[in-house]
This record gives sequence, structure tokens and C-alpha cells, in this order.
Amino acid sequence: MMEISLKQNLRIIALLLFLVVTTQAVYTALHVVANDVPRRWLWGLEALIFVLLAAFAGSMLVQIKNYALGFAAVFASAVLNVVQVGVGLTQFGPFFEAAKSAEAFAPAASAVVAYSFFIYNAAKVLLGLSAVVFGLVVAKQGANFLGKLTALVGLVAIVANTIAMMFGRIDAVPSGATGVLATLLLAVCVLKLEAEDKAT
Repeated sequence: MMEISLKQNLRIIALLLFLVVTTQAVYTALHVVANDVPRRWLWGLEALIFVLLAAFAGSMLVQIKNYALGFAAVFASAVLNVVQVGVGLTQFGPFFEAAKSAEAFAPAASAVVAYSFFIYNAAKVLLGLSAVVFGLVVAKQGANFLGKLTALVGLVAIVANTIAMMFGRIDAVPSGATGVLATLLLAVCVLKLEAEDKAT
């Protein structure tokens, strides 16, 4: 039976978080420059990354006795992101095609997009929470600047994405950017975690 050590799991989670940041940065850049994004390929890749992230973050909940809140937040955010990507891949096309042929479907199409962004922002809130948790942990372990910066950015991501959930897509880009930055710093903090808290 394949067994993955605590350190290996931490590195895999950090790598997957880095990949999340990379795919979202690529998607945003392509959208800004050309507005012609290969959504199916990028979203399909993101779906795979989030599925793996959910598995590895979930396994941390039984591998380590501390930081359960931080890893539970990563796990839950990954699950939400799988749902969000699934909505985009399976619902956007049919609803927008229907909206083109009949204006009556336009509100339904907009509602599906709004729902997708709601899930997206909820996932970013969870990643912000994880960034706060692990930022404070890393700060206590000696990386004071990195830890406090991560916790601060995580807090900003929580607030920004909560506002976006409450009022819709009005701040989707700034709120998403704070979540992506929090994810990047979170990945760095996960790499710095001391592997001393194995569950007994």
C-alpha cells in the first residue's frame, strides 16, 4: 500500500496551491489580452487540481493533530471549486445558447453565472481563512514577516470575498485577486510548516 509521509503531503499540497495560482493567473491574463480563453482546457485542468487538492488536504486531517482548521478550510475550498468549475463546464454553454435563441432565458443564464461566482468567492473566503491560520503559525515559528503578511492578506481576502458574495459580482476581480494572492502566500507557508505534529 502506498503511504505518503507528512512532509511529502505538505509539499504536494503546496505544489497544488501554486498550480491553482498559475492557472488562475493564466486565465486572467488571456481574458484581459484576448478575451478568447480556452475555458474547457483550463477549467478541466483546474478541476483535476482541485480534486487532488481535496484528497491531499483531506488526508492531512488524519495525518496531523494540529492545524486542522487550516487544512479543513483548504479541503472545503477545493470541493467548492470543483463544483464551481463543474457549473462553468456543464451549465454555461447550454444556458447561454438558450439565452441567444430566447431572451426569456437571459435571466436564468445570468443567475447561473452569479451562482458560479458565489461559489468562487466562498472558496476564496476559505482559502483566506487558511492563510490566516497558517500565516500565524509560520509567524510563531520564526518567519515573522511572511507569516503576518500572509495572515493580513488572508483577512483582506475574507472581507473582500464576503462582500462579493453579499452584493454579487460587483467586486469580482479585486476580491478574486486578493484570494489568489492569499493562495500564493498560503502555499509558501505550507512549505515552511514544521513537520512535528504527526497524529498519534
